[in-house]
Amino acid sequence: MMQHSARSRIRPGFPAVAALFTIALAANAGAQSTLPERYADTTFWRMMHELSEPNGSFRSDNLLSNESSFQWVVPTLQKMTRADGVYLGVAPEQNFTFIAALKPKVAFIIDIRRGNLLAHLMYKALFETSPNRVEFAFKLFGRAKPAALSAAVGVEELMATIAATQLDTAFARRTLTGIKDHLTRTRGFPLSAEDLDYIDYVFQSFAGVGPGIRYNMRGGYSGGGRQFGGMPNYADLMTETDSLGTQRSYLASDENYRVIKDMQERNVIIPFTGDFAGSKALRAFGAYVREHKATITAIYVSNVEQYLWQDPNNWRLYYENVATLPTDSTTMFIRSATQGYMRQQSMNSRQNELLCSVTNHLAAFRRGELRAYYDVFLHCK
Repeated sequence: MMQHSARSRIRPGFPAVAALFTIALAANAGAQSTLPERYADTTFWRMMHELSEPNGSFRSDNLLSNESSFQWVVPTLQKMTRADGVYLGVAPEQNFTFIAALKPKVAFIIDIRRGNLLAHLMYKALFETSPNRVEFAFKLFGRAKPAALSAAVGVEELMATIAATQLDTAFARRTLTGIKDHLTRTRGFPLSAEDLDYIDYVFQSFAGVGPGIRYNMRGGYSGGGRQFGGMPNYADLMTETDSLGTQRSYLASDENYRVIKDMQERNVIIPFTGDFAGSKALRAFGAYVREHKATITAIYVSNVEQYLWQDPNNWRLYYENVATLPTDSTTMFIRSATQGYMRQQSMNSRQNELLCSVTNHLAAFRRGELRAYYDVFLHCK
């Protein structure tokens, strides 16, 4: 359940979208990517803000995913997309699972709220200061790791052990201080007092509730939290499987964790703030990728289009933006279908994550075949 544009705009030049699409496909043909292996801290910070638009709003905080089956498509996605490209995704931690599976050269994470960017900086600090997934997970939830727990523990036992471990407020406070010190002193990011306060809020929400935290649940060190019935909690998301029964979450294996940790340390997972229908963020991102002769291999949009279609202009502006991105015939949208669409198509609950060809979708857009939200699923598997 993702963000939508809070603003309505009419941008001139809509008939030129076919030309933009052609340019976007042709620009990278046969080119060798010049994306760097790592970014300096100053470059990372500058890129975050040069790509970003002003902070927007959404009706929830989106502290974690509410899509229980997003791993379902990973085996097919790996076969359909080229390796070593650029990944673009929306929202919080589910991106790590897709990134670990696809191993892009660079990953960008967009969201209309600056709060999502700050949550990703919290994660960044935890990845960089935690030698393994077990220590990372205990830090995330403000619990001190039992000395006897093996670093090779399975993800089910890991989540169960954290849930059974009492919140250690002193440990949690030290962890939070370490997060902020790492970001501001080690990395040298000039975060504002307001930014740091939001990182406090996100961390305390996770620590206060533990791995039972659900979408938009709020906790704090006192524990508790407001429940959202029927939605998966963090432990559920980490222990889910793909369509072949393999656990794909970023905490499911040491290998997955190391992929994300390494990319974080090299500053190649870059969050930024942007409206999908905005005039700057997506286009600036696309221009950067094209300048470096790279191709976007996957675009995780969740169900953001559901909200864009609620505005008479924003859905068009969004597809115009996507048409300027450097994609090719292998580039896939990763979409989350709504319950209404699933019922209409007689789909089961494990089929609500779909892979959709960006090339075919934009061709349908140019032909005027997209007239309603459900039409976006015309070219999905």
